[in-house]
Amino acid sequence: MSKQALEQLFRHEYGQLVALLTRRYGVQYFELVEDSVQYALTQALSKWQNKSIPDKPSAWLYQVATRYLISELRANKRHDELLKQQLNTPDTDLINSTEASAEETKEISFSGELSDSLLRMLFVTCHPSLPIESQLVFTLKSLCGFDIREIALRLFIGEANVYKRFTRAKQFLKSHSIQLDTLDSNEIKSRLPLVHRVLYLVFTEGYLSSDIDISIRQDLCEEATRLTSLLAQSHLGNTPETFALLALMYLNLARISSRQAAQGLLLLEQQDRNLWDKTLIATGIRYLQHSAQGQDISRYHVEAGIAAEHCLAKSFAQTNWHNIAASYQLLERIAPSPLHRLNRAIATAEAQGTEVALALLLETDAPSWLVRTYHWYAVLADLQRRCGDIASAKANAEKAIEQAPSIKIKELLNKRLQC
Repeated sequence: MSKQALEQLFRHEYGQLVALLTRRYGVQYFELVEDSVQYALTQALSKWQNKSIPDKPSAWLYQVATRYLISELRANKRHDELLKQQLNTPDTDLINSTEASAEETKEISFSGELSDSLLRMLFVTCHPSLPIESQLVFTLKSLCGFDIREIALRLFIGEANVYKRFTRAKQFLKSHSIQLDTLDSNEIKSRLPLVHRVLYLVFTEGYLSSDIDISIRQDLCEEATRLTSLLAQSHLGNTPETFALLALMYLNLARISSRQAAQGLLLLEQQDRNLWDKTLIATGIRYLQHSAQGQDISRYHVEAGIAAEHCLAKSFAQTNWHNIAASYQLLERIAPSPLHRLNRAIATAEAQGTEVALALLLETDAPSWLVRTYHWYAVLADLQRRCGDIASAKANAEKAIEQAPSIKIKELLNKRLQC
């Protein structure tokens, strides 16, 4: 198995392993859990790269990580009581059996729902005493496997800021005796919005990755969709907002196979719509219909509606760009972000012409964090090029390409912004 394939496998396993071991041994031992998982992954990399992987890779990694963790606990006499408690549990054979697997671990009641360990941990780390920003950084790094650079790019903050937030959250969780299986339904409901945001960001990173070498990471998209599906099946998580988020994921996942070809990433107008998965589109539309309950509308409702417009259009030219532009205008009101203004300008260019779209963009007071990203300059350059302002378009295109986070995105911008 290639190193790249192994890394993708490890990315998928990392969060589950951390969640399982943290739940079993306690958040106060989180750093030791991370060390144990890293050790298991390192061992797997050295043993599997030139050989076939085991039939049960999850079981192999769980076993190695558990043995390392227990070894470290044994080295410290202060952990004797915890160690005795763990070694006397009914699933002690998991440590010694080569057939041990995460799936064989008994589940403990968690308000009768949310049996998936990773999903449980998402709720646990969303602690109300932690600033939301620190909760988000900690969860993305420790449970979703994002690195500091990726988090900084997704949250539009500096890497030093990400590291500070992560350290603060880790120290807080370590110093508080948090029980993973005792959250009540009210606590779960209050933490649900941040869990939605985390799952949304995981999917987004997969759909257009900031990874230097990989432009699309379908495994992240599928994992985010899996966890959101579990959430929707729970009586604590089957809310209209969850259904809307799940609809958005399915509608975007349906188009993912058409977004890349041998020549690189493809723009929407270049994609072969015959490759779009009609079954996933139908599933997404069904969840979008389920989300139409009550009086509230979330950003996920609006974004899923936009995705549905794309999926149901017969062609790029026949897309209802007026509806899409109006949807982004609605997004600006219910979830203010200058990124929505950028997308609104793109849709407006198709609906009303590039001059109207460029005027909309130029009247925008873009925050400093946005003008430090490629997004702002890419849209600005494209509209200026289409309006005939070649000199300005070329200057902004160069800025966009320079700031793009990966080679694949740079290549896409080069094709899109040729002046």
